[in-house]
Amino acid sequence: MSSTGLILIAILGIAVLLYLIMHSKMQAFLALLIASILIGLFTGMEPAFLLEVIEVGMGGTLGFIAIVVGLGAMFGEVLRASGGAERLAFTLVDKFGEKRAQWALGLTGFIVAIPVFLDVALVILIPILYSLAIRTRKSLLYYGIPLLAGLAVAHSFIPPTPGPIAVASVLGVDLGWMMLFGVIAGIPAMVVAGPIFGRYIGNKIHVDVPEHIKEEEERKKANNEEGKLLPSFGMICFLILSPLVLILFNTTGGILLKEGIFKEVVTFIGHPFVALIIATLLSMYFLGKRRGVTKNEMQSMTTKALEPAGIVILITGAGGVFKEVLIESGVGDAMGELMASSGFPLVLLAFLISTFVRVAQGSATVAMITAAGLISPILDMTELSQPMLALIAISIACGATVLSHVNDSGFWLVNRLFAMTEKDTLKSWTVMETIIGLVGFFVVFGLSFFIS
Repeated sequence: MSSTGLILIAILGIAVLLYLIMHSKMQAFLALLIASILIGLFTGMEPAFLLEVIEVGMGGTLGFIAIVVGLGAMFGEVLRASGGAERLAFTLVDKFGEKRAQWALGLTGFIVAIPVFLDVALVILIPILYSLAIRTRKSLLYYGIPLLAGLAVAHSFIPPTPGPIAVASVLGVDLGWMMLFGVIAGIPAMVVAGPIFGRYIGNKIHVDVPEHIKEEEERKKANNEEGKLLPSFGMICFLILSPLVLILFNTTGGILLKEGIFKEVVTFIGHPFVALIIATLLSMYFLGKRRGVTKNEMQSMTTKALEPAGIVILITGAGGVFKEVLIESGVGDAMGELMASSGFPLVLLAFLISTFVRVAQGSATVAMITAAGLISPILDMTELSQPMLALIAISIACGATVLSHVNDSGFWLVNRLFAMTEKDTLKSWTVMETIIGLVGFFVVFGLSFFIS
């Protein structure tokens, strides 16, 4: 089949994928599988071989993803249940002071969203926003946008959150490099979209705290009710940062250390599997056993954590199937040649593809996985360094962040928790997400000219 025919079939398959997700609200996992099967059959793949490709694509992707996302979910649930996220927020706001509370909340969101899913982290931390808004009589957006910016940046840019992990797996990116460039691009994006934009939009749109929340706060104050005993700030920072530091040691050690037993040890404990196992066990001990959590309670807690992780793992695996079918059917090579002939820099191309999928179907994670599958064939045609692959991966994350609107579940979560109109949600949340994506992209695009 000609290259033009293959590309037309690929476009048809992608159109079917987007239609199934948008119009029938079909689960992205099933939609990805159906689109993959259609592309395989229409390009002439033998049905038996197509099924083998599906199995290889799913298994090859999940061999890494399932362990990392599963461990990350368990670690995040233990942190959530112990009150670790609240401790981090309370301490940082106290240290920064009320005048610089926006910066404290941005940093809190950035750290907390690394182990905890964005929607869970927001539900946990929003009472702190309510309390600050009631005390200062400022718009809820004044404090909410910085927190949301920190959460959104970590959710999209920093492993071991599902989206970055999936992109790293599909593109073969070392997690250490992805973390490094995720932080380099994420910090300025969080600053501009968080405290700076938050101050502006908080003065433009006044969002009041819901009346029932005000009444609850007054009741607690009148009854002098105390919250639960929270873990120490230092312990929470240690537990969250330990796996990230170990993974970064693995990356830098592989470059700087000479061959020998010390390098082998650093490489072993810095592998994402081992680093997350260590962090999860430490959190179970320090935030569980030492705080009186029983074995049955811990079992229930970790089991609950794997429920939301399960669908993320399956969607990511289906993304691996999508990529494998594109490659084996010949569509990948045809698209790779077309993209290469376009003359666009790879970092820009990755951003544009991811942005298109994001706007069309809404989910940032699905946009990342789909874009990674589409861009991977052209990467296979070139020899790129790990730093360059990491920049492309972060560019995909940037494109998957911009222009969140009514087809994104995050849009409605913020809309409901902040009790805003759709118009105000577009002016605040959507603009904030777009700023994050654009600032992050400009950072990685600039860096791409210095890294080969």
